[in-house]
Amino acid sequence: MTTLARATDALTRDALTVLQPGFAGTTAPDWLLRRLGEGLASVALFGRNVTSPEQVAALTAQLRAEREDVLVAIDEEGGDVTRLEVRTGSSFPGNHALGAVDDVGLTREVAAALGRRLADSGVDFNWAPSADVNSNPGNPVIGVRAFGADTDLVARHTAAYVTGMQSAGVATCTKHFPGHGDTGIDSHHAVPLIDVDADVLAARDLVPFRAAVAAGSRAVMSAHILVPALDPDRPATLSRRILTELLRGELGYDGLIVTDGIEMRAIAGTYGIERGTALAIAAGADAICVGGGLSDEDTVRRLSDALVEAVRSGELPEERLADAAERVRSLSRWTTANRPGARPEDTADGDVGLRAARRALRVTAAEDFTPLTGAPYVAAFTPVANIAVGDETPWGVAAELRRLLPGTETGSFNGPDAGAEALAAADGRRVVAVVRDEHRHPWMAAALDTLLAARPDTVVVEMGVPRAEPRGALHLATHGAARVCGLAAAEAVVGTGR
Repeated sequence: MTTLARATDALTRDALTVLQPGFAGTTAPDWLLRRLGEGLASVALFGRNVTSPEQVAALTAQLRAEREDVLVAIDEEGGDVTRLEVRTGSSFPGNHALGAVDDVGLTREVAAALGRRLADSGVDFNWAPSADVNSNPGNPVIGVRAFGADTDLVARHTAAYVTGMQSAGVATCTKHFPGHGDTGIDSHHAVPLIDVDADVLAARDLVPFRAAVAAGSRAVMSAHILVPALDPDRPATLSRRILTELLRGELGYDGLIVTDGIEMRAIAGTYGIERGTALAIAAGADAICVGGGLSDEDTVRRLSDALVEAVRSGELPEERLADAAERVRSLSRWTTANRPGARPEDTADGDVGLRAARRALRVTAAEDFTPLTGAPYVAAFTPVANIAVGDETPWGVAAELRRLLPGTETGSFNGPDAGAEALAAADGRRVVAVVRDEHRHPWMAAALDTLLAARPDTVVVEMGVPRAEPRGALHLATHGAARVCGLAAAEAVVGTGR
């Protein structure tokens, strides 16, 4: 009887060990601290958990007071997807801007600086970088999160990012395997289908992941996508063919495999989170990301119970769960061993992001364009934010222009009458039109048509993927909507860019 009790306890601890849950609030709730004592080995931070660097550092210290080797994970890509700077916008441009510069040394430098920022806050595991090749121009969820649409470019910058961030002692998690770039659907909402030949996947989508493996990425995140050429029946997160035979076998990867958020509709809406969790571990995943949407103790209990029951029913081999838990502990040992001590403030960290954003800026100006000297009206044509980016983080150029040109006013517009409404709101003032992925939104292109017909002196700032032809008296492509990208654009509008 005693032996059974010990075995059951070990099984429950392993089940808790493979979960990476989130929580609500800016301090750790009692239930989370209790679960850390019971075997939970990872905690995930989201924007809702962040108010300041000092607060995050206090929160991570609170977690480590309960369990010194806890993995503290975050989804901090820089650029459009930021959690540390969710209220202000990121100090670092995202992947697309770095790909536009195409300087692997700069990418490594930016990733190292961001890694040091994370490490200073007590975060040691980052669900980044995105290694997706953004081959589908209509992709609604990757876009500027990718380094670009060129396979080799994405591969070399993925490797540089991994090397840079891990030099700061922060483990990277390269995503979204086997590649989310050729999708027209967001897996937060449904199961995307990538229906191309295996040869295409090997030559295009898998190349950056091979580069990440070679660079030593400590983790890889699976995608909730159906790829019939690899597995016609199950999405990658639940596919043994993809996670075990391809990633571990063919690519020779031996680190941690983490799922994308298990509560995303691609899994939750088809398999349910409990069954999806058990199937993912059985397929070869080692850790379950959960907490972006579900962030309570009941979710942790449901998933850990589902894993225990799957072992007892024979659906999940106990050895597979034990192996997954050991891989989590192995990563924890790596982050603990590589955790940096106190370091003097690195002043270079404060400006590398802006330097990178300035270099990424693509400027197309009419011959007679002169920089603005009077306060303009900034018309932001705002699409619905994808869930990965969220709608909490400010973006655009209005705040930065207001500092440079006091009196600048702004408004947000969308829909079929956006152009006319913006013209009316501008009331004769010079217009700066800010767009995001104009090529994906016909209403946005129509709004620019209306503006430029009436006001050809309009300045256009594209803060998404710049696939539409440049137009306006001045056209600025920032390759992302990070705060520093907005500042670089504002400097160009007033003629102070460096």
